[in-house]
Amino acid sequence: MYRLMKKKKSILEENWFSENSKSILNFKNYLRKYGIDHVVFLTLGLCASISIITTFGIIFVLSKESFAFFSHVPISDFLFGTKWEPLLEPKSFGVLPLVCGTLLITIGSGLISIPLGLFSAIYLSEYATLRVRNILKPILEILAGIPTVVYGYFALTVITPLLKMIIPQTEVFNALSGAIVVGIMTLPMVSSLCDDAFASIPKGLKEGGHALGATSFEIIRSILIPAALPRVIAAFILALSRAIGETMAVTLAAGATAKLTINPLESIQTMTAYIVQVSLGDIPAGGIEYQTSFAVGSLLFIMTLFMNYIGRKIYQRYQLVME
Repeated sequence: MYRLMKKKKSILEENWFSENSKSILNFKNYLRKYGIDHVVFLTLGLCASISIITTFGIIFVLSKESFAFFSHVPISDFLFGTKWEPLLEPKSFGVLPLVCGTLLITIGSGLISIPLGLFSAIYLSEYATLRVRNILKPILEILAGIPTVVYGYFALTVITPLLKMIIPQTEVFNALSGAIVVGIMTLPMVSSLCDDAFASIPKGLKEGGHALGATSFEIIRSILIPAALPRVIAAFILALSRAIGETMAVTLAAGATAKLTINPLESIQTMTAYIVQVSLGDIPAGGIEYQTSFAVGSLLFIMTLFMNYIGRKIYQRYQLVME
């Protein structure tokens, strides 16, 4: 009797598990057919919507505060004025010293990161052995993960003393030190993106060059760089955009003196460094001093957007030529 009851219980359990397994299987098939696609569609659509809403939100906030600022200050005085002292009396709102400081850092860092990054990518792609490449590339990528404030202290404690040993007229805070450290920061970006661009070129192109008896240098000059030129230019534009937006390292290395100068040995102030200075909380919100940060931020946004537009146009033009 006991064995019969046990056998009956076992049969009931098998039937229960069998029915539930079928139900679970049917539910999984339903999800696979309809549910997962809908979930993925909604998730991706939500992510895209958040990006678009965030962008328009930033533009709205910048525009609102900037319009309030330009209702008090003529836009011509802002764009072409040569004196930037909005926190002192009498106030001056000429943004050219900040633009000049930003361009000094951007151009100086580009002169360091673009050639060094390009040559590093060519070496890693064409000349380095696999073992050397596996050692050097992670070391380059480690540079990209170091916090920017560490770069700032490195510039202040190492690069600036070295510059003062070579050029005694160098000030404690100077644009050259900031440009060098930002160039080191953006070097891994240029190197990595250019290396990826070279790796994306079909092997048949290089093999064809070798088959014709071309040397490695001739293949690099005539095949590799022309074929990867759109992506290489995009890497340069991204590095310069990063240099324009850099804040902490530049603030620590170059100082906070808004000065219209092209001497890289003097202290300057960039647009991002000024925005940080205003955002520290010492200035009451709502005043014209507070609104200057949004006006400077709007100009920085337009400059970056213009650079990305130019980079996109150059990329499309050379992409069409290569096709």
